[in-house]
Amino acid sequence: MTTLPRPTAALSADEARRIALRAQGFLGAPDRRSGVRGVLRHLGAVQLDTISVLARSHELIPYARLGAVGRKTVEAAYWTDTHAFEYWSHAACILPIEEWPHFAFRRRAYRGRPHWGHELPDGAYDQVIKQLRTEGPLTATELGGAKKTSEWWDWSGTKVAVERALMYGEVVCVQRRGWKRVYDLAERAVPATLLHDDLDDTECLRRLVRLAGQSLGVGTRADIADYHRLKGEQVDAVIADSGLVPVEVEGWSKPAWADPAALATPPRGRHRTTLLSPFDSLIWDRARTERIFGFTHRLEAYVPKPKRVYGYYAMPVLAGGRLVGRVDPAREGSGVLVARQVTLDGPKAVPAVAEALVEAASWVNCTTVRVERVDTPELREPLVREVTRALTTALR
Repeated sequence: MTTLPRPTAALSADEARRIALRAQGFLGAPDRRSGVRGVLRHLGAVQLDTISVLARSHELIPYARLGAVGRKTVEAAYWTDTHAFEYWSHAACILPIEEWPHFAFRRRAYRGRPHWGHELPDGAYDQVIKQLRTEGPLTATELGGAKKTSEWWDWSGTKVAVERALMYGEVVCVQRRGWKRVYDLAERAVPATLLHDDLDDTECLRRLVRLAGQSLGVGTRADIADYHRLKGEQVDAVIADSGLVPVEVEGWSKPAWADPAALATPPRGRHRTTLLSPFDSLIWDRARTERIFGFTHRLEAYVPKPKRVYGYYAMPVLAGGRLVGRVDPAREGSGVLVARQVTLDGPKAVPAVAEALVEAASWVNCTTVRVERVDTPELREPLVREVTRALTTALR
């Protein structure tokens, strides 16, 4: 049985919540000078997802922290000048390019494991590498086709080969074009000083555990492991040497670890009011979200429509450091943002939800917001009035 070190500090539940908010970029003045790239480095991973309602999740992440940064600016910040690469972290994520060496442990693991589901035709791997060397960067379609049939899972030999090369680290996804991965050789896309697998597994894991702790501010072993989808035993093996310190948090049943820099200065400053992507790293862990915010969050996009409670792509609303409601958005034409379903945590949430809706509408160039269903019917009219007022102010 592992003996845990004694906590170095005791935090109230409110202190832990505020530390988490600051670590994730929602409390205090945002670092606008470093912009989207600064957000990526600060978070360590930005999750990708195919769903686009208001915008794609990797666009929503910097928007939620910086405000109305242009969507083209977001894409350029990620992909220009080999600033980032896509790889498997919490899920498929955009990662800062300087973290390439620290995912060597995962590349080695992929190389050493048997593959399932997709057979690799003879010669397909070498052909993909040869074609990328002479013609790249290329999408799977440009390499010869991504699918054998129209079924999403029925990959062509080319797609199997290039995805395997991606997992091995011989190929890198350097951009998304029309949501298709654009592949290039790692030897060309990754800066020479970073292009190595020299770090052993322990050093890689120590770095990722430390990064996760810094990005979370404070977290349990499970929180830290989930951030880059590490195993609990991998966290256990390195956490004592990671630079994180053990703490005790009021109401948390499990031991916790914190970034010492987060403990050094009390978190202060302005709280951000915004809609959150369901894949935002502030809330992507359901158990952590319930523990910190008392808020049950579940993406219902893959739930049959009759069984949905909050809507297809319900986006939590953050205001005053609390999660105060949900909005299931849609777009109508080029100028209308529709709040198809709104859930409010009481009348006090009305101004914040209206502010979040109007700012989001402005960001995606909508000039009108239409509120449809509100789960508390008596709050619909107050919300509509507040949205109208906020729109009038915004358009002056």
